Amino acid sequence: MTRPELWLVILGGAIVTFAVRLSFIALIPPDRLPATLRRGLRLVPPAVLAAIILPGLVSPSGTLFLSLANDRLWAGLLALLVAWRTRSTWLTIAVGMAALWG
Repeated sequence: MTRPELWLVILGGAIVTFAVRLSFIALIPPDRLPATLRRGLRLVPPAVLAAIILPGLVSPSGTLFLSLANDRLWAGLLALLVAWRTRSTWLTIAVGMAALWG
């Protein structure tokens, strides 16, 4: 495959991906979605965020490290408590970073 062909494949993939994602936003008005689907979609961002953050907390060096000596796990638990009590994203991030680096 030549370089221009490779770029065309990448561009084509990007266009198809964008079109599929846009179709859910542009073609289906939010008020026409079933209530159960709307409730379920509200849970997607926290689930994705947890999937991104949790591996860094329990396996900072690539292997599972569940111990009382795991500073990242303690910082994450403290941040979780702050998030639960305050519902403030910025305060949660600040407390988690301060607990880890402070």
